[in-house]
Amino acid sequence: MADTEALTQSALASLDARFMAGAMSALPEIPAATLVVFRNGPAGGPPQLLMVVRSRAMSFAGGMAVFPGGRVDPADRALAETLGVPDADEGAHRIAAIRETIEETGLAPGLAQRLSAGEAAELRSAMAESSDFGAALEARGLTLNLDALTPFARWCPRGVTSHRIFDTRFYLADLGTGAVDLAVDATENTRLFWTTAADALAAADRGELSIIFPTRRNLERLALFASFAEAKAQADAIPVRLIVPRAATRDGREVLTIPEDAGYPITAEPLDRAMRG
Repeated sequence: MADTEALTQSALASLDARFMAGAMSALPEIPAATLVVFRNGPAGGPPQLLMVVRSRAMSFAGGMAVFPGGRVDPADRALAETLGVPDADEGAHRIAAIRETIEETGLAPGLAQRLSAGEAAELRSAMAESSDFGAALEARGLTLNLDALTPFARWCPRGVTSHRIFDTRFYLADLGTGAVDLAVDATENTRLFWTTAADALAAADRGELSIIFPTRRNLERLALFASFAEAKAQADAIPVRLIVPRAATRDGREVLTIPEDAGYPITAEPLDRAMRG
């Protein structure tokens, strides 16, 4: 029985390793964008980050705590081209990050104008009714400030999932004081909350939050910074590169790894503990 169990575990590890090596790379990769929104801690100390808990009914990361974001739509690309953004693909990702954050949280970062809570709510309502972000902005005389978003990371977990593969670009944005009203969209997400990166990790370790592998690695990296300025400085200093988690064996144990030189303090986690989404 023991030999059979060991053989089964070995076979499963081998299968998992083949998936990690890219066995599922034939699946189409879905472009997506995520925004890590900073605000000053109300009582001082480390900055807080805005997170959402996804509905358990969602096929991807259901029940998990993540940063606001979602897929890049054709309308995001069309808007980037209309605006004459030099790099239309990059512009579309930044637009998607802003749009999804407004839709999911009611917070309106990445605009040239600072909106009141009422104005942000009106914009969000208009977007829900028409699904035309550009038209909703134009009707209110609002303009995007895509430079307000700082590229931070890019993750694509090829071979980690058997259904959807998201090629996700992460951006940073600074809210400052954080004196805003928030409201969960109650469709894709069930909870909105501000937390420091360290507190989110501690809550996950206590079993109070569920976070997938990329979110944990990014929270560990974000926990290094005492301010948005520090986070932005590191992001500006380390060129964004595509991070594809890989399986490896270290000290006889299967682990999920990421590159050592991408700015992350922890680059491996035991495969049996990694929540891959």
